[in-house]
Amino acid sequence: MSEKEARFTARSLIATAIGAVVATVVVLEASGRIDHATNKDNVPVGEFEAIHVTPGEEFRMSPKSSELHAVCEQGYLAIAADVDPDFRGIVVDYKNRGVRCSRGAVPEATGGPAKDE
Repeated sequence: MSEKEARFTARSLIATAIGAVVATVVVLEASGRIDHATNKDNVPVGEFEAIHVTPGEEFRMSPKSSELHAVCEQGYLAIAADVDPDFRGIVVDYKNRGVRCSRGAVPEATGGPAKDE
């Protein structure tokens, strides 16, 4: 057996790999092992960046507007979709703290003394 034997072609190996992946997904879906989240309460709406703007300095951004708009929700900045304004997400920083949209509407922190006392 000094001859090289090509038992399988590259095409058949690729087709077998793709078929195995598709079959695995179908079996997992049919058995209920793939979890599709229906609760959208804690799902991130999107990722955002802040652009530092100094007076007199120009900055570049896309001329197209996004399909989102900002609203003030109970004193915190929220982002809502233009197509579904009821779907809102509160903007938080990297420590999951809300970004205020107006100083006067900020609710008092619980557990601490009031600032005016």
